[in-house]
Amino acid sequence: MGSTDRVLAAHLARRAAFGGTPAELDAYCKMNYEDLVEHLITKVDSSHISDHLIFRRHVDLHTMQGHNAVYWGYRMISTDNPFVEKMALFWHGVFATAENKLNNIGSLTNQIDMFRRNGLGRYNDLLIELSRDPAMLIWLDNHTNHKDSINENYGREILELFSMGVGNYTEDDIKECARAFTGWTVKNGEYLSMMAVKDSIWPYGRILWHYEYRDADHDSGEKTFLGENSDFNGDGVIDVICKQRATATFIARHLYNFFVADEVPVPQWSSTSPRDPQAINTLADAYMESNHDIRSVMRVLFNSDFFKNSKFKRVKSPTELIIGTLRNTREYQVPDGGEIGIYNIGEESGYMGQKLLDPPSVEGWHTGEEWITSGSLVDRVNFATSHIGNESNPGVKTLIERVGLEDKKPEKLVSDCLEVLGYIEIEADTYQKLEEVAAAGLKKSDSAETVSSDLIIELFKLIVSSREYQRC
Repeated sequence: MGSTDRVLAAHLARRAAFGGTPAELDAYCKMNYEDLVEHLITKVDSSHISDHLIFRRHVDLHTMQGHNAVYWGYRMISTDNPFVEKMALFWHGVFATAENKLNNIGSLTNQIDMFRRNGLGRYNDLLIELSRDPAMLIWLDNHTNHKDSINENYGREILELFSMGVGNYTEDDIKECARAFTGWTVKNGEYLSMMAVKDSIWPYGRILWHYEYRDADHDSGEKTFLGENSDFNGDGVIDVICKQRATATFIARHLYNFFVADEVPVPQWSSTSPRDPQAINTLADAYMESNHDIRSVMRVLFNSDFFKNSKFKRVKSPTELIIGTLRNTREYQVPDGGEIGIYNIGEESGYMGQKLLDPPSVEGWHTGEEWITSGSLVDRVNFATSHIGNESNPGVKTLIERVGLEDKKPEKLVSDCLEVLGYIEIEADTYQKLEEVAAAGLKKSDSAETVSSDLIIELFKLIVSSREYQRC
């Protein structure tokens, strides 16, 4: 059956999930690497905190009131299929849609669920579902795109930010694309616009948007789009978009940036070469050869040498840092209606620069080192140390047990702490400081035969405060 090196399994877990707990890595290492990749990318079902329990304990989530991504947070923290949530997070960054314009968090929650269902299938199907998604229709104003008065907003962004990238289409292509999407709108939009800001009688909560195609409002005339002539509707335009090599390259670069190594921000892509052009070509080839199947591209990505050699070449997003920490500490596994901490978690992510369901613009978040500012770094360190440093958290107790309280040399103690936290790779100067703390703590220990849990906690806190912990 084979097995996977634990360091490589931990690397895959950081990218395909939110990191791996010691128990998860135990299970992963029983499979050979190719089988492990297949297990992660093909798992369909998931077990997580049930909606029934969440909605009973948090009535405001049931009615979809408020502006906090708590519901999604519960899913990411508790799921046994984290890759699906990681893909949803990826697409949320690409197809950035903000609740601050919609004022209807339920419709955005439905969009995230659409990413779960379609995020690993054909890109054509994903773009069609996105173009029918009510949150996107309102966000990019396609509900005001009429055959006698086109609105180019969605037609522009589907080309510029969702598929091909700047420089691969013309202004005429934008207009023709917008014409193709006339009639793709929301049902009873005027009424829903009025009611979306109101709260109807419980338990129904806010009224959600619904998609409607209006044939009478669709421009069915001949169109010339990317060099092809037809009476295109929206799905026809998407088929043309998805078969372009530019789309393959654009999506490949997004996947590389999110799962492999940090790239420059998207607006610079038209003037800046990829960090690894060969890797981008490999992923783009996989996209074209698989008939635009995203799961097939991910299989190639995770099995590639460029992925295996990319350890700690990405800065964790706030969501990755927060969810990875909480999955390790095993907090919030059971919803508590009187608990506001889970809501504070959602706000913490915003303080660090990434408030889920509320990206700063249609361009999404700038990633990589732009996640790190003097203020956000303090927030990241304070969050990680307060949770990993709390011995009452069930996951922290497990981590301490994994390190073991038996007497050991300082270097062994530091190594064990780094391993249980996910095989963190640190620089020599950081390691030396940790070893000095371990040596001093062991020297002060009341017992010559055991390591104190307080010393292990102190080392945990120093590790998650390090610059190396900010990477994945």
